[in-house]
Amino acid sequence: MPDLRNTITDEFQYTVESLLFRNKSILDQITKYQDSCARVNRTIAKSATHCGCIRINTDKQKYPDDDSETSLEELKYLMDDHINGELCDSCRDLLEKEIGRNLFYLASICNTLDLNLYDIIIKELERVKILGNFTLR
Repeated sequence: MPDLRNTITDEFQYTVESLLFRNKSILDQITKYQDSCARVNRTIAKSATHCGCIRINTDKQKYPDDDSETSLEELKYLMDDHINGELCDSCRDLLEKEIGRNLFYLASICNTLDLNLYDIIIKELERVKILGNFTLR
């Protein structure tokens, strides 16, 4: 049985290649990608400010005292994502659309530079697994 993830990622990248006409220049692609990143951020902000389905409550992260013997695994659970609530169906749909557009332009950049998105994902997965908690992202 073929690896469906590889097939789906490659199919997406090939489809993007076949559909991209207007923004063939790498400059167009990187500016469209940057714009799509901003739209993802804007959609999240609008979920909080316009819809209100989520609340973003920020405070300084509460790190344990220096003399505390907190492990990295425990530290992960002490960190807060600052989000209260859940995306409503409408905001979730809009955010998925914007993330999809972001992936479209990411795939177009990969195509222009002869990079394979699936290979990049696999390499990053391997780096993250090898470094584990030491990636500290």
